Amino acid sequence: MSVSTQVSVSLTGAFTPEAFEAHLTRIAHLPAWWMERKRAAYARFARLPLPRRTDENWRFSNQAGFTLDGYALPGPVGAEQAHHASLGVQSAGTLVLANHRPALLEPLPDALARQGVVFDTLQNALRTHGELVREHLLAQPARLGSEKFAALHEAFLEDGAFIFVPKGVTVGLPISVFHYAAGSGIALFPHTLVVAAENARVTVADFFRSANPDDRQFICGGNDLYVGHGAQVTYLALQDWSREALSYQSNATVVRRDARVLSLNLHAGARQARHESFSQLQAPGAHSEMLALTLARQSQEFDQRTLQIHQAPNTSSNLLYKNALLDQAKTIFSGLIIVDPDAQKTDAYQSNRNLMLSDDAEAHSLPGLEIQANDVRCSHGATSSRIPAEQEFYLQSRGIAKTQADQLLVFGFFEEVLGRIENTGLHDRLAEIIRGKFKE
Repeated sequence: MSVSTQVSVSLTGAFTPEAFEAHLTRIAHLPAWWMERKRAAYARFARLPLPRRTDENWRFSNQAGFTLDGYALPGPVGAEQAHHASLGVQSAGTLVLANHRPALLEPLPDALARQGVVFDTLQNALRTHGELVREHLLAQPARLGSEKFAALHEAFLEDGAFIFVPKGVTVGLPISVFHYAAGSGIALFPHTLVVAAENARVTVADFFRSANPDDRQFICGGNDLYVGHGAQVTYLALQDWSREALSYQSNATVVRRDARVLSLNLHAGARQARHESFSQLQAPGAHSEMLALTLARQSQEFDQRTLQIHQAPNTSSNLLYKNALLDQAKTIFSGLIIVDPDAQKTDAYQSNRNLMLSDDAEAHSLPGLEIQANDVRCSHGATSSRIPAEQEFYLQSRGIAKTQADQLLVFGFFEEVLGRIENTGLHDRLAEIIRGKFKE
């Protein structure tokens, strides 16, 4: 009996069957099919092992840091505290979720609503757009090593954001979503679902932030992007959790015929963060642009795992992940391009570049290819290098302190990615977050 109890605790930590039943009680008003899916997800979570050092998908990462103990589901956030949660850019609509609960919803303009654009909480969408949500919410299986965390996310997912853009509709301004975590020792499960129908166009900015930079928190989030035939989606995720946060985030993207998606993730917060990005190109003409910027400082660890799957002919993808490392920080990049046998004329590229600003920093890069077609153009590469000493000396000899010199060098290194953001407000917001990290 004692052995069984130990195994149960090691597998579920604070997320016990009792905690799960309490969660189900709070959301008992949601559809029965969703409750059944959540029960199945919890059973998977409780059954699956925790990551081990021998797992190839966790190579170089600190598995011991991903503990499930010592957390509790959060209570509500006070109105005054939630008021400070904002993205700070001009938007077509804004949703603020504070500890899973809607704190602010600025609706879309009437003109967009009349065209059928939907922007709402996930709980409302489950009741009013159930079939659409059922088809696309967490529809892609976890394939990059974090099946246990993906099951935990589905089991405890309480609320999130839902965006649907119907056929032929363009949303001119970004739609903003803000996930706000308040309190120490809490566990949060943010989620954003974006569905763009045929020839639709939309930009979504997803912002993640903690109320207190010293709060110990566990974040287990995800997002789904479905990009229909001929649609164009730009998705920006800005991660600025507390410096004591433990973060897992999964990004699943499906791209259909002649559709284009640009996904850019900024990683700046958390003590230890793992981000998995899975992009499927399912029909001819599909294109996926996968971008990321990471500013790793002090003893932070950022673990990035990516998968680009080309399932149809004449598809293309381009991945560029840039990491700037200072102090004793550590980054891990492991990426794989898979080209299915029928995916002839695939054009895929993958690049991870690391800027080392400290002799004590550590960067690991593991790019890879798995090609099963014979008429393709695929390449991958990785670089890790320091700024030449003479360039650093040049800046400091002109009265620029090392911190400011590092900031200038990082911005120069990042600009290749930042320059791809067409919206000026979002470009400036990302730059502001990066600049703020040098002041902490």
